[in-house]
Amino acid sequence: MTKRVIIATKNQGKAKEFQNMFAPYGYEVQTLLDLPHIDDVEETGSTFEENAILKAETVAEELGAMVIADDSGLAVDALDGRPGVYSARYAGLEKSDEANIDKVLDELKDVPNGDRSARFHCVLAIAGPGMETRTVTGTCDGQILQERRGTNGFGYDPVFFVPSLGKSMAELLPKEKSSISHRGIALEKLGALITDLV
Repeated sequence: MTKRVIIATKNQGKAKEFQNMFAPYGYEVQTLLDLPHIDDVEETGSTFEENAILKAETVAEELGAMVIADDSGLAVDALDGRPGVYSARYAGLEKSDEANIDKVLDELKDVPNGDRSARFHCVLAIAGPGMETRTVTGTCDGQILQERRGTNGFGYDPVFFVPSLGKSMAELLPKEKSSISHRGIALEKLGALITDLV
């Protein structure tokens, strides 16, 4: 019987990262794109951690398999931590990266460069039959630019400036991004956990 791990996402970029991680352990990686009968889990938690656990445990129970879910987003200090857990739908229920960026830029239009600090958060939760749910966290600090820069990445990447690299997240090559990004850091921590879990 093939060992499999389900990634509770419909994002193919994320799926690829997980496939690389689990390949050495002989696990087949599937995402919700492979399982269209699984409904989206409503994210009712008030923190990234609550939402990640909720998604992982709900799907694990439904499928009887090991499931990894992530919840991630942007927290801007001048906006009291918003958009936070509402990052994906900040500008409305229809997910739109462009509209979300426009809303953040508009809310920060009178905020000077020195006060535009922000960070990306990522929490990964791993759950499965007969196992205790575990979580790992990654963060990446930066600041919000006045306008978009770069065409790589997704979400808020074009307006998230990484001072240590002198570039926006959307100007980084995939390899550069994964070495410093919130998800890259969380994935690295998860990799250390995987050896225990599998």
